[in-house]
Amino acid sequence: MIRMKRLIAVTSFFLLAACSQNQQANESQLALMKTTNPSPVVTKQNSNHDRVKKIEKEVSDINEIYDVAVVEGNKETLVVYKVKHMQRFRMKKIEKDLNKMLEERFPKEDFVVSSDYKIFLEVIRLNERMEKGNVSDRKAEKRLNELVKMTTDMK
Repeated sequence: MIRMKRLIAVTSFFLLAACSQNQQANESQLALMKTTNPSPVVTKQNSNHDRVKKIEKEVSDINEIYDVAVVEGNKETLVVYKVKHMQRFRMKKIEKDLNKMLEERFPKEDFVVSSDYKIFLEVIRLNERMEKGNVSDRKAEKRLNELVKMTTDMK
């Protein structure tokens, strides 16, 4: 009986030690489970960072949306968002209203809007790589164009 208790104690110790090693997870690993509120990503050289933050704030102020990521490129601005669970039945209407609101408030911008989790995750990963300095603006712009193409192909 004492051996069994010792075995359980040692096993639980090793399990706890192994779990604590993985506590420092990247934001991209947790992006689908919780709100991440990533900072906006800007890939073009001469950009007004305040405008991109304003776009992010305008979208995040919508009641049905709980997480927003914005990427501004040379041609398009990609807006990716997550919808609250009980609002998922109204996703088409939310996207339509969001497009309308963005076009009214920022008429000079060309927006691509998506609520797809995969696109959201890719934007978070792009953001992480740019913050670490692993991706140049040119490569980030190329990745943005790929994400925009994926978004438009899904529709």
